[in-house]
Order: sequence, then structure tokens, then C-alpha cells
Amino acid sequence: MHRFANPNRFLRLAAAILPWCSIGAVGFLGLGLYFALFASPPDYQQGEAVRIMYVHVPAAWMALFVYTVVAVASAIALIWRHPLADLVAQAASPIGASFTFLALVTGSLWGKPMWGAWWVWDARLTSVLVLFFLYLGHIALSRAFEDPTRGNRAAAILAVVGFVNVPIIHFSVEWWNTLHQPASVFRMGGPTIAPEMLLPLFLMAFGFTFYFVTVLLLCVRTEIAARKLRVLRLSAFQKAAGAESLPQLS
Repeated sequence: MHRFANPNRFLRLAAAILPWCSIGAVGFLGLGLYFALFASPPDYQQGEAVRIMYVHVPAAWMALFVYTVVAVASAIALIWRHPLADLVAQAASPIGASFTFLALVTGSLWGKPMWGAWWVWDARLTSVLVLFFLYLGHIALSRAFEDPTRGNRAAAILAVVGFVNVPIIHFSVEWWNTLHQPASVFRMGGPTIAPEMLLPLFLMAFGFTFYFVTVLLLCVRTEIAARKLRVLRLSAFQKAAGAESLPQLS
């Protein structure tokens, strides 16, 4: 793990992975949308409205997965003070917030025809809304201080503490009586969804995952380049001013 804290080594790894992730994202999302919209049957109860599931469920999975990435990267940044871990957490947070927002919106669109309401203060829905606010809080804290180190540290603490909400979201449908349906894919006894519906669901989930990795690598790579550029400008300014010492590249 410590090997990849080196920005140059990370950049070489990202350059090798990015093309494959981009191809994976386009391929899986293309196949997933085809099967979701044309090759999978309508549900015997929900009819065509069930097709929202192929976006809503993978987006909800990604909202939890990305927050886990943010929390792990934040913990690494707090314990070992790896600057790259801070970059990963900051880059992943807006992507996770977008997945969470997408899950909330598609859930609302799905809930209206099924439940007769756009929103209910259900345990699952409310805990996912809290997750969205945690993402927003992380983004805001990382930008709230003039000293980036203080902002990163405050955001990292929030991310680690807020991780307690992830298992709450997962088990909310088991711990409380909720309007939201219980788990139907990752459960003891196997999935309860028909295989022809499970296929596009997993294709979309793989597509979202590859998309996340692609955007994350691009964002981290861009931020590393921006920091190098800032250091080079500062170095040039100090040389021009006759300074003798230069800051270390982080």
C-alpha cells in the first residue's frame, strides 16, 4: 500500500489502468442499458416501471461502495498521513454524492407509482439521505479552511465517523419495519430476482464501477498535475525573488 503513496508510481499505474477502465465502463453500460431497456421482461406486478431498478439499485450500491472508499482513504490519511490518500478521498466524495443523488431521485420516481408517494421518512430512505449530507459535509469541510491540511483532517474525521451510517443503511430494512423492500440480491439463500433481470442489474453495476474508477483516476491525476504546477510556479517566483530554499512536492 505504501508503494502507491508515491505520486509518480501512482501516475504510471493510472496510465496503465485508465484505458481498460474506460473500455469497461462503455462496454458494460452499453450492454446493461440494452438488456435493461429491451432484452429483459417487465415485472408481473410493476410492469415497465421496474426498469428504473437497473439504474436505482446500482447507483445505491455505488453510493455505499464509494463512501467506503472515502472512509478507508481518510483513515489512511489520518494514520499514515499519505497526501495521496487525501486526494483519493477528495476526488471520490463528489462522485459518491452524485451516485447517492441519483439513487434518491430514481428511488423517488420508482416510489411514486409503487407506493403512491414521492418520499416517505422510511428508515432506508432517511439513512440514504443522511449519507448524501455526509458527502456534502465532507466536500464542504475539505474546502472550508485556508490551511488545506486542517480542512483535509476535518473532512477525514467526518468520513471515518460517518462510516457508521453504511451498515445502518444496509441493515435498516431488517432492523426496522420499513416501506422499502428487503434485500433481494445479496442475501442468505441467494437472490430472489429472476436471472433475466439479474443479468442487466450486474452489467449496470459493473459499468458504474468502471465509470467510478475511471473518473476517480482522472480527478486524482489532474489534482497531482495541478499541485506540481503550483509548486513549479512558486519555485519560479522564489528564484526570481532570490529565495534560497524550495518547498517539497507533496
